[in-house]
Amino acid sequence: MRAVLTWRDKAEQCIYDLAFKPDGMQLILAAGNRLLVYDTSDGTLLQPLKGHKDTVYCVAYAKDGKRFASGSADKSVIIWTSKLEGILKYTHNDSIQCVSYNPVTHQLASCSSSDFGLWSPEQKSVTKHKSNSKITCCRNSWTNDGQYLALGMFNGIISIRNKNGEEKVKIERPGGSLSPIWSICWNPSSRWESFWMNRESEDAEEVNVNRYFQEIPSTLKSAVYSSQGSEAEEEEPEEEDDSPRDDNSEEHNDILAVADWGQKLSFYQLSGKQIGKDRSLNFDPCCLSYFTKGEYILLGGSDKQVSLFTKDGVRLGTVGEQNSWVWTCKVKPDSNYVVVGCQDGTISFYQLIFSTVHGLYKDRYAYRDSMTDVIVQHLITEQKVRIKCKELVKKIAIYKNRLAIQLPEKILIYELYSDDSSDMHYRVKEKIVKKFECNLLVVCADHIILCQEKRLQCLSFSGVKEREWQMESLIRYIKVIGGPPGREGLLVGLKNGQILKIFVDNLFAIVLLKQATAVRCLDMSASRNKLAVVDENDTCLVYDIHTKELLFQQPQSHLLVTVFLRCENFKCRDNALFSNIKLMVLVIHCEKIRAFVQGIQHGKKLCSFTLAQNKDEILQSAPMYQYLDRKMFKEAYQIACLGVTDTDWRELAMEALEGLEFETAKKAFTRVQDLRYLELINSIEERKKRGETNNDLFLADVFSYQGKFHEAAKLYKRSGHENLALDMYTDLRMFEYAKDFLGSGDPKETKMLITKQADWARNINEPKAAVEMYISAGEHIKAIEISGDHGWVDTLIDIARKLDKAEREPLLMCAYYFKKLDNPGYAAETYLKIGDLKSLVQLHVETQRWDEAFALGEKHPEFKDDIYVPYAQWLAENDRFEEAQKAFHKAGRQREAVRVLEQLTHNAVVESRFNDAAYYYWMLSMQCLDIAQDPAQKDVMLDKFRHFQHLAELYHGYHAIQRYTEEPFSFHLPETLFNISRFLLHSLTKDTPLGISKRRNTLFTLAKQSKALGAYKLARHAYDKLQGLQIPARFQKSIELGSLTIRSKPFHDSEELVPLCYRCSTNNPLLNNLGNVCINCRQPFVFSASSYEVLHLVEFYLEEGITDEEAVSLIDLEAPRHKRENKWQEITSNNSQTLRLDETMDSMGDDDPFTAKLSFEQGGSEFVPVVVNRSVLRSMSRRDVLIKRWPPPLQWQYFRSLLPDASITMCPSCFQMFHSEDYELLVLQHTCCPYCRRRIDDSSS
Repeated sequence: MRAVLTWRDKAEQCIYDLAFKPDGMQLILAAGNRLLVYDTSDGTLLQPLKGHKDTVYCVAYAKDGKRFASGSADKSVIIWTSKLEGILKYTHNDSIQCVSYNPVTHQLASCSSSDFGLWSPEQKSVTKHKSNSKITCCRNSWTNDGQYLALGMFNGIISIRNKNGEEKVKIERPGGSLSPIWSICWNPSSRWESFWMNRESEDAEEVNVNRYFQEIPSTLKSAVYSSQGSEAEEEEPEEEDDSPRDDNSEEHNDILAVADWGQKLSFYQLSGKQIGKDRSLNFDPCCLSYFTKGEYILLGGSDKQVSLFTKDGVRLGTVGEQNSWVWTCKVKPDSNYVVVGCQDGTISFYQLIFSTVHGLYKDRYAYRDSMTDVIVQHLITEQKVRIKCKELVKKIAIYKNRLAIQLPEKILIYELYSDDSSDMHYRVKEKIVKKFECNLLVVCADHIILCQEKRLQCLSFSGVKEREWQMESLIRYIKVIGGPPGREGLLVGLKNGQILKIFVDNLFAIVLLKQATAVRCLDMSASRNKLAVVDENDTCLVYDIHTKELLFQQPQSHLLVTVFLRCENFKCRDNALFSNIKLMVLVIHCEKIRAFVQGIQHGKKLCSFTLAQNKDEILQSAPMYQYLDRKMFKEAYQIACLGVTDTDWRELAMEALEGLEFETAKKAFTRVQDLRYLELINSIEERKKRGETNNDLFLADVFSYQGKFHEAAKLYKRSGHENLALDMYTDLRMFEYAKDFLGSGDPKETKMLITKQADWARNINEPKAAVEMYISAGEHIKAIEISGDHGWVDTLIDIARKLDKAEREPLLMCAYYFKKLDNPGYAAETYLKIGDLKSLVQLHVETQRWDEAFALGEKHPEFKDDIYVPYAQWLAENDRFEEAQKAFHKAGRQREAVRVLEQLTHNAVVESRFNDAAYYYWMLSMQCLDIAQDPAQKDVMLDKFRHFQHLAELYHGYHAIQRYTEEPFSFHLPETLFNISRFLLHSLTKDTPLGISKRRNTLFTLAKQSKALGAYKLARHAYDKLQGLQIPARFQKSIELGSLTIRSKPFHDSEELVPLCYRCSTNNPLLNNLGNVCINCRQPFVFSASSYEVLHLVEFYLEEGITDEEAVSLIDLEAPRHKRENKWQEITSNNSQTLRLDETMDSMGDDDPFTAKLSFEQGGSEFVPVVVNRSVLRSMSRRDVLIKRWPPPLQWQYFRSLLPDASITMCPSCFQMFHSEDYELLVLQHTCCPYCRRRIDDSSS
């Protein structure tokens, strides 16, 4: 880096601040109480601006270039137009310290000692905010997106605020008020994101591989050039033009640089988090400014100079030294010009010129980036590796696996980890910790070569000087031309025109030749026979090393790099307009390009353009085509190896292939990696090895690969291989041409052709034509696939109906597509055609056509399981569990049926649906009874039957109790609730089933209804029992009140409520310890399933030897009874009418044999059932007997009504007894039996 003073001026007062117009054409200075406007091109003072009454401290220009603002010690801010006219003025309470424009909204922030204000053209007013400390700086303190403003305070605090002035982040610098913030600035670029991610962990000796980064274009002049070897050249740097540089910005990356009078430089993120550590400055900074793209920082202050720093705070050098403090410095927008303002009023305008520091060796190119990094690029693989040095990189040299980097205080020598040609991992090999001043630097395998004017020094990697060469004139160019390690050779070009060869291990230099003009660049051919030189007049000169004869020269060359890699007659010269490539034998070919050629490798030249580095092809197309025209394929291949495009390689390969020069064609196709043609060539070579010699056949294959099909067909026909022409046209779907090569009407070939034509129609999305062709060719399966995929049902059914029933595979495929296309009717027709009944059943099941499935199941019982099991599962999935249970049962899946019922029952109990639970338990009992027909399970199933029947009765009764206690109203009569609660209390003598509350709900209902009906003794007993239980709060008050009030009632029960035993006529107590049996005769009571009253029924048993069928037939005989005379006697007098029974009730036993059977032995504790014989059965009336006709293995149960006039109805399904009036009412309400839910229209009724 070098600073060139462009112009300088001196004002009378101190320069506190300055600002560039965004286009860079004008410079505004704050000098005294005036603003000075300069032309930046020549330093001419255009106009002084007056308006302030005191010293102007700050000035800022808006990003759009329409306005700029100035602030002064007179407490005022003036807004000026770009035409240098003041348009607005507003004031603060204190002197103005700094001003700054928002880069997006052009909002102006103005800061004084005690507050800051925000002004915008739209508001026409200033919003002011108080500050706890003096604001010292805010210049360039808006973020790139204009959302946040940073303010530097005298007390060492940085306040970050939003556009409305609200503080969002507060940063406190170490040192507090002892480290006032004197300058802050946001990095204007977003291109250093990857740097800030790893800045804290980077190390100068480590290598960071960064495969993705963007080169910073620099307007630089090449200083080092290379081709086959490693070289260096002393070059005067050129001046940079003033054109704007390319900026490929990404998302914003807001980094705040802070300089304080604690003599520290630090960096912060927008969140307030510090990045890295503080950088010591050793002076008080007064100004800080970023370059336009954020790659460098300018700092000036009490050290009376402006220093250049990298974006991460590494000092690179001094821009310019001054005689007083530097109060302000700025970079001209989009350029490398810097302006400096000092305490003594001096204004200095500098141009910064950077030299390109780089090196090239074969495929590796190393160059400096960001002044402190070195990037090594592999020109073939395009891989890049970045080496971070954290110091100014002064020189770079690269040679084979060595890389030398000169830093201000040391030289680092790197080496590759491995010998792999594509390896890009470098590690530090040696360090020479010494400060060297040199013009050129070259590295060898074991040495470092330093050029110091006329002297060359050879140092070992340990820093020991081994040799030194003194030259007659200034050294202008050095190039390492190779050699054994430690004995490398160097070419040296001097300013007096002398060219020498030096060996690292030899003290004596060898003079090769001397020319009249100074050497700028030189190179030696691969055979070491020719030497090419570019002199200071840009003339290219080629010498014979042995004879010193000038072989060739080309004037007007700016810079020459000659490379003799493979052809001695090949040369390259470069000027500002043309890059000529000359071949001695053939015509010269010219190629326009504007660049400086650095080196040539692998047919490419590395060029240093005006604004960037680039690689460019050196094309040998013209001479190659001249060889091709003369059918000189091998010579054309040799020229192509010097560098041609892929298109040229392919043309060479094709020409050689058509010329049957297979070796050359194979090499050329290998270059373009065309595996298809390589396979062709290999196949031809294999055929030739097997003895084939027909070149027409080989050429026909070549033409077919090239797409020259008609020419190929002619050659196939000429060589006698018409079948190959047929195959070719068929594969190409050129069926019209293929027909010309068909044989003598062979049906197989015709069918094959039609099939392939159909395949082609299918591939080009002509399915209709393809289907017709497939059908004509007999390929029914393919026709069915296409028709099915396109949903053509009509075509499918036509095919299915035409097919023979023996062709199962296509018919099954038709049926599959019918099902897929939701056309089960056609599918059923197809299955019937082939007789696949099982698939037909599955079809009906899958489509849920249950009626058809059931009809088919009736005809073919073997499919019963396949029908009813899916039907049951479907019913269960649709919440029709009861029907599902029946379907399982019908399918013979007893376990599934029972499991469904058990789950339904459990759910009903848990959900307090006790009426449903009773129904499900009844169904379970009947299921168990059905299973009990199996002798192996008879006993177990009968026990379960009785258990489930008992549970069904309990839950059926408890349903009314639960509704009474949970709901506010009940439709049951008090007598019914009273009877139910007694029934439950007597039935629950052992375990209480799940969900039934014997002690709480049942006793509560019994207590309430007993009290209401006059059974006071029973009510008192129930209330006493309830007192010992834990009662819910809602019942507590009612129970306590009932317990008190029942004490006022008599201690007896109403006689009307006392149950009567219809066998022995004994009145039973309301609370019976024996349960629901008579306390006298132990005869079980028969209850109504609705009102739970004791019915006038007595169960009797048949005498041994009498079957159920015989008993029924005997009862149905119904023998006539003799009428008894004189039972009643009527006496009538004047005053009364008397009716007298002449005989006692005991005489009734003589008339009714069943009545006599009711007698039993008094005092017995065992129940003695009523057993009747045939004569008793004959005496019974059919209407007085009720029979429970249980299915096997149960026996029927017989009941005799003792009050024939009181009608009793028994449900024929569940065999529950009801008073006829109650049953009829319930059936009218529910249209079914209230217990088993048998519908009144059931066929079994």
